[in-house]
Amino acid sequence: MVKSDYIVIKATEDGVNVSGLTRGNDTKFHHTEKLDSGEVLVAQFTDHTSAMKVRGEAEIHTANGMVKSESKK
Repeated sequence: MVKSDYIVIKATEDGVNVSGLTRGNDTKFHHTEKLDSGEVLVAQFTDHTSAMKVRGEAEIHTANGMVKSESKK
């Protein structure tokens, strides 16, 4: 089992998409959440989730610090 810290994603605009991608030979999207401004998603990497994609303006908080994603303009 993969153990990791939680990450927190806070949407700073409506319509932020957060997608989980699978581990293994074929990387696939396995789960997507849509967040509106002010909504927060608490997530964790697992045996099945090896990556996350954030599309839209959001703050991503991890044990290593905070990064902001931007809207496509």
